[in-house]
Amino acid sequence: MNPDWKNWLLAGHAIFENDTDIVFPAPEHEGNQRIYPIAHLGVLTVAGNDAAKFLQGQITCNINDITDTKSSLGAMCNPKGRAITTFLLVKNADAFLLILPQELLVAIKKRLQMYVLRSDVTLTDSSDELCLIGLSYGASQPDEASDFATSRQENIVVNLQNRSLNIVKTANAQKFWEEQVKLGFQPEDSAQWRYLDIISGIPWLTAATSEEFIPQMLNLDKLGGISFNKGCYTGQEIVARTHYLGKTKREMFVAECDTTPEPNSIIIDDSADTEQGIGKVLCAQNREHSCKMLIVLQVSDTNTYNLKLKNYNQDKITLLTA
Repeated sequence: MNPDWKNWLLAGHAIFENDTDIVFPAPEHEGNQRIYPIAHLGVLTVAGNDAAKFLQGQITCNINDITDTKSSLGAMCNPKGRAITTFLLVKNADAFLLILPQELLVAIKKRLQMYVLRSDVTLTDSSDELCLIGLSYGASQPDEASDFATSRQENIVVNLQNRSLNIVKTANAQKFWEEQVKLGFQPEDSAQWRYLDIISGIPWLTAATSEEFIPQMLNLDKLGGISFNKGCYTGQEIVARTHYLGKTKREMFVAECDTTPEPNSIIIDDSADTEQGIGKVLCAQNREHSCKMLIVLQVSDTNTYNLKLKNYNQDKITLLTA
């Protein structure tokens, strides 16, 4: 995070519990409109005359579908088809912005750099130059635009139904924040944005879950993050084979539990009389004494489970999506 931006937030009563968790005092007045500083995601800019062609050979979504008005989720896979990272891909003039977990950004940049060779491609960590600011609108949605519809005026705005992700130049971030506060948006903890991503089914990876799941296990096919007619990319053979063989054996679900487990925690089915794991936790976030999670689970023909967290006092898991 840009030091000037961080210092400005600190002056505005933000408390940094660590580099990614930012906490604010309780809102002063009622209302559902909230504004969030997002520090757990970073921005990797891919630019140059060969940027589009280069990315096309590395990612699951179709670069030709990404326009000034349409962004997309996607993944970058290893040769075995396992997702190294997920991302939100946004077009910015002739360049592309990969919005991805900050903890994976350096490794992803290094990995992509290995494939640049003589291509006219530059990779830049733009996390200090571009601020990510979230807005949630509560019950009053700004429009009926579809997910990931994108607009730009002074800033880039990516629609997330009743939320938006705003990509703002650091020099303009303070002004943007102040304008939104005047419009009634109240500062909210960054953990709440992660909570909203979870209940929206957006599958962000961590160092612990990187290279654990193929994209379909993360529901990226359902979220429009996989193209099956774009041609070759790293891991494409495995991803395509899974698609054409039929329904994947594992899928992602939204769930809740009283405990907040670590990523990759093992899930068991207590009704099966076995301690063998049938799924794993992708990510979890606690809020108001309840934890919401994204979990990757073996698909049951009957859809009946008695799910519990292994090694967490056998705490019960309740599925919220089926």
